[in-house]
Amino acid sequence: MASNDNLTAVLYGINDIRLEQRPIPVPKDDQVLLQMAVVGICGSDVHYLVHGSIGPFVVKKPMIIGHEASGTVVKVGKNVKHLQPGDQVAIEPGVPCRFCAFCKSGDYHLCADIFFCATPPDDGNLSRYYVHAADFCHKLPPNMDLEDGALMEPLSVGVHATKRGFVTVGDVVLILGAGPIGLVTLLSAKAMGASKIIVTDIWDVKLQTAKELGAHHVIKIEKGMEEDAIVAKIVELLGEQPNKTFDCSGAEQSVRIALKVTKSKGIVVLIGMGQLEQTLPLSSAIIREVDIRGVFRYSNDYPIAIDMVASGKISVKPLITHHFKIEETVKAFEVARTQAGNPIKILIHANPNWKPNKK
Repeated sequence: MASNDNLTAVLYGINDIRLEQRPIPVPKDDQVLLQMAVVGICGSDVHYLVHGSIGPFVVKKPMIIGHEASGTVVKVGKNVKHLQPGDQVAIEPGVPCRFCAFCKSGDYHLCADIFFCATPPDDGNLSRYYVHAADFCHKLPPNMDLEDGALMEPLSVGVHATKRGFVTVGDVVLILGAGPIGLVTLLSAKAMGASKIIVTDIWDVKLQTAKELGAHHVIKIEKGMEEDAIVAKIVELLGEQPNKTFDCSGAEQSVRIALKVTKSKGIVVLIGMGQLEQTLPLSSAIIREVDIRGVFRYSNDYPIAIDMVASGKISVKPLITHHFKIEETVKAFEVARTQAGNPIKILIHANPNWKPNKK
């Protein structure tokens, strides 16, 4: 390491992010020390900044922000065999206990004792250097770069969601919401063989991106549109009802539309985090045997996400709209908060040697 510089972005409270120097951590026997490269800003990061909490997770003490990340291995603990200094990795931010029933069954994302970067009280990884469990660092193949690596976190959400929806060849898919999670769900559904995909949103620029990424149809939801009219428009454009629907907004109207429009025996996957209680037409879905499935993060999905990109099946590069240095973290979060310039994915570069790509 060239210096002791470990500039770190710390969330102290609502609208209070500060940059400060922290000690460079020392890896334990099963950990690696990483020189951080890229950290993306997630909607949850912005929510903690603006509101100070998400549901039961409350920022009660200063917390290092950031969890969509990649880096380069600098040092390995004595038990680490699969990584060595110089390896570039995507960092899976959730490290479970590995011993409970959920962990042993493979559903480690539901572990009650999971450590998850930048979910209070756990620190995140927007810093120059960071230590992480080696088995949750996924080595990137030579044809993927560190920007790709940081985007494996949101892509894994899309992979997990489409696995929960059992998306396969020939499926007709509706995606409600074209934010970053809606777009990665679109990419994953395409890669898994969906034959028709329709995407809805309230913003033209997001729908344009969805079309560029392969959506067959898009619908702009105008203010005051009746949900039954939206349902009818979806069916009109597709020529049939979708059999797999993904709500990526959490908005009550979107969830209602999902339950109404999905084909009998179809699946509705709820990804967006909306109000704790909502008024929904459940009977309509129940009598048609529509399955309603929840999504929480991901498990065993990083390797699939990496393979999708490495194989050329999809590209996550079109999602990247903004770049900032770690010194510009406050500015980067202001862009994320205000949505100035229509950002999709904002990347913060932690390595002091990073230079903007001159095109």
